[in-house]
Amino acid sequence: MLKRFLFLGAFTSILSTANSQSKIDPASIKEKMQWFADAKLGIFIHEGIYAVNGIDESWSFHNKKISYADYMKQLNGFTLKNYNPENWADLIKESGARYAVITTKHHDGVAMYDTKMDDLSIVKATPARRDMVKPLFDALRKRDIKCGAYFSLIDWSFPDYPGFLKDSSRYQTENDYQRWNKFRSFFQGQIKEIGQVFKPDLWWFDGDWEHSAEQWESQKVRNIILTNNKNSIINGRLQGYGDYDTPEQNFPVSRPAFNWWELCMTVNNNWGYQPSDKNWKTPYEIITIFTDAISNGGNLLLDIGPKEDGTIPEEEVKVLKELGAWNKRNGEAVFNTIGGIPQGHFYGPTTLSKDSTTLFLFLQGNISGNITLKGLMNKIKDITVLGNGAKLTHKIVGKISWSPIPGLVYINVPKDVQDKYVTVLKVTLEDPIKLYDGKGGLK
Repeated sequence: MLKRFLFLGAFTSILSTANSQSKIDPASIKEKMQWFADAKLGIFIHEGIYAVNGIDESWSFHNKKISYADYMKQLNGFTLKNYNPENWADLIKESGARYAVITTKHHDGVAMYDTKMDDLSIVKATPARRDMVKPLFDALRKRDIKCGAYFSLIDWSFPDYPGFLKDSSRYQTENDYQRWNKFRSFFQGQIKEIGQVFKPDLWWFDGDWEHSAEQWESQKVRNIILTNNKNSIINGRLQGYGDYDTPEQNFPVSRPAFNWWELCMTVNNNWGYQPSDKNWKTPYEIITIFTDAISNGGNLLLDIGPKEDGTIPEEEVKVLKELGAWNKRNGEAVFNTIGGIPQGHFYGPTTLSKDSTTLFLFLQGNISGNITLKGLMNKIKDITVLGNGAKLTHKIVGKISWSPIPGLVYINVPKDVQDKYVTVLKVTLEDPIKLYDGKGGLK
């Protein structure tokens, strides 16, 4: 008898372990999370007054690179004079993204929409004199793209928020409940108006590290959101009341504990527009990061930082267009799939069709010649290259006729069928995938 067989169902159940970081029962949100699980790609947009001088968004004054007063002078230079939400939406659509997340308010407290809670908004306090969020949401929804609202819980400009500087002597929440409660009413009021006016499909919170769930009233915030839109989903930065995880910049070595997750990452090294930052990731680098994320059952939320006038840097446009062209060639292996087979069966990212009868292999780099697939119990119907339809041959090595242990599958990949970035092989199986991960011995 064989030592051990690994069936796909067992594998996926291992990867879908209970979320230990959230108080939300995964089973209760599974239905509304399905579009997110299928989406795979989102575009993050950091647009704010920090683009005027091309400095760190909010953190530049928090870390004393610039005075708070000088930072806020950027209000006078924020124009959005070339902002065209239809063009933004077209580019996002071309990238292949299924959702987009835009800043409604960063830590600096400047609302990017017409808030009624105070006067610190680009509508009232900058030459732009316009709401940036609503026209983009309208343009995205015309293209069937889900809309997400980034919102900073902290507000380093609000007079009743405690301390925006590291050495600040501003009040502490435990010592002045009245002021803290005033701030809570303010930020929760903004969440209510965003929910009522824009009806986000997704909420992307930030800044929760400065206070506890009890101080933020995280459960109440979640209830406010779901009252406006019961199908809204919430990222994991709400002190235990989020639906999915959002590791930032660095790719997780092990899969996050949440059932659903996304990697948020910049195209260069900064979230907002910084002309001095020339460290642009190449399309190949972005695509390989993307395929690693979806192989592990996650999404990529790729960030761009437009200029103060509303134009998007050429380097970011190029990356989104190249990513979109690759998605167009290889989308069958990306969208509406599930995470792939365990590492060790194939040296590279993989995904599976939802019925598990199709295995997609991602070949990162200029790989040609024989590649190896280990432990495949299924019979292969055919193997094709996505994007050009080329049919490939395979050979099984080491299969003993009287043993149920599978041999090694060698697939020959000619050089002339390679994709310019990442080649994807479609392996069609006769039945749902079944893998052997024993040690090769018999009893």
